[in-house]
Amino acid sequence: MAVPQRTIALGTLPFGTTVDEATSFAVLDRFAELGGTVIDTANNYAFWVDGGTGDESEAVIGRWMAERHNRDDLVVATKAGARPAVPGTGLENAEGLSDKALRAAAEASLRRLGTDRVDLYWTHIEDRSVDPAETVAALADLVDAGKARELGVSNHAVWRVERARALAGERPRYGHLQYRYSYLQPRLDMPLPSSAHVHVTGELLDYVRTEGDLRLWVYSALLAGGYTRSDVEVPGAYDHPGTPPRLAALRTVADELGATVNQVVLAWLLDSDPPVLPVVGASGVAQVEEAMGALSLSLDADQRRRLDEAGR
Repeated sequence: MAVPQRTIALGTLPFGTTVDEATSFAVLDRFAELGGTVIDTANNYAFWVDGGTGDESEAVIGRWMAERHNRDDLVVATKAGARPAVPGTGLENAEGLSDKALRAAAEASLRRLGTDRVDLYWTHIEDRSVDPAETVAALADLVDAGKARELGVSNHAVWRVERARALAGERPRYGHLQYRYSYLQPRLDMPLPSSAHVHVTGELLDYVRTEGDLRLWVYSALLAGGYTRSDVEVPGAYDHPGTPPRLAALRTVADELGATVNQVVLAWLLDSDPPVLPVVGASGVAQVEEAMGALSLSLDADQRRRLDEAGR
């Protein structure tokens, strides 16, 4: 199944760890009922949670698809490269992007997901210890073997993405990018919450617009609840003079539309230039319902202008 043109992906990072299986199934069921088809996971979610191994999210999704018999109705995307090679360690021991690592990771993900292919296979983080030609060839081989339909890259420098695409030549190559991005913009001279996060830049947006065959996905679209929840602290990188006017603009437009602030953020992303596919994590049914409601929201030209210009 192809990725729809204007859609929201369900981020499933906490499934099986901080969100139990029953709740995960309820979230997935409601997402599907509301027309959602794109599910984004990884082979390391969430190894850093006490007791987690990295198997949990994929395994929960696999059991849900087996019970619902709906695999062919979904776009299933998973990632490789950032799972610790040694249990109990961290990204300093990541499996990496060698031919051997990618082939082993793909087989393990397919087994946990209970499927013979994934619709989109991401390289999760960079691995500069491996010749990019080796990574590119391994990924193309997975597509040729029918184990992945399309390829994506997450959290890589733009120049490395371009190099990988050039190295692929006529073989399958990256067609999807996934980075951190939201309506609020951080100071890029300050660290993000995770050392593995790479933020969208103007250069990356220009690259996507220019190439024409790239799809941009973004995570942390709602700042983990930072727009609306008083108990969630917005990361320090967003603490600068441009943030208050952007928050004020968001609230004004949300009031005009009778929508939530989160829905306006998602609508702004969905219809931006270039268009963006938000990955929205959910730990409950209400969050899915709110997010999917953004698909029916439209910003008029004046609202878009005010949102774009706020805080500049």
